[in-house]
Amino acid sequence: MKFTPAAFRAWPRKKVTLLGMSGVGKTWLASLLRRYDWFHYSADYRIGKRYLDEPILDLVKQEAMSVPFLRALLRRDWIDITNNIKVDDLGPVLSFVGKPGDPGRGGLALAEFSHRQALYREAEIAAMRDVPAFIQKAWEVYGYSHFVNDVGGSLCELEAPDVIELLAGHTLMLYIQATTPEEEAALIQRAERDPKPLYYRPAFLAEQLPRYRAECGLPDTPDRFDADPDDFIRWIFPHLFHSRIPRYEAIARSHGYTVTAHEVSQIRDEEDFLTLLEMAICRG
Repeated sequence: MKFTPAAFRAWPRKKVTLLGMSGVGKTWLASLLRRYDWFHYSADYRIGKRYLDEPILDLVKQEAMSVPFLRALLRRDWIDITNNIKVDDLGPVLSFVGKPGDPGRGGLALAEFSHRQALYREAEIAAMRDVPAFIQKAWEVYGYSHFVNDVGGSLCELEAPDVIELLAGHTLMLYIQATTPEEEAALIQRAERDPKPLYYRPAFLAEQLPRYRAECGLPDTPDRFDADPDDFIRWIFPHLFHSRIPRYEAIARSHGYTVTAHEVSQIRDEEDFLTLLEMAICRG
């Protein structure tokens, strides 16, 4: 949605999609707005609780079945395993998505990793298509006046234009941009310290794997990847970060507005947020 400042100010039930790399402040901002009558729709929570819940539990149960004591309990339905994902703790989704690399060091074989990546992409698309229904539910069921859609950092990677059009038709799209080298370095360090579920476009991953193999002296075998999974994630994240920037910018240019991560970090309440949005609208 596009607005003039006056039209935005008069919009009675505001609906905003926060777009940007993991770590720029989307979830922090959405959590702050919950104090001010905003419904926080977390895409990653919806993915983990609704669309990947069964695959996550199947994976956990498969591991548990390898333990004779737990196997007997599970087969008799004497114990139950649940997925306790939280908005600020995406551990179950992160564990399911995993990292490519040597299985002996906690990695996933490329075929299995690619399979889970495909499931994750389908889940994120489905979660985004749920947004209009949750906008209505937030108002009619829970009585929230406003709605904030806290999307995953991989929204720009999905190559699903209809999803972007859907969100743009129901919400104001706000891209939170890291603009300085210091902000970029902080995001990269944060991703290493607190990794989030990552989706890689197949073409991007196919381009990066040979580069990593060449730099690390690994065999160039398309169906095998014996890397240290943590080292690979640290290596690929800066490349992923810079590959996503033009994709975010294209979405914001066509469908929304841009603010900086520094501007978002200065927000202290709803009034600050609305003022920043009006400034973004004025900038165009």
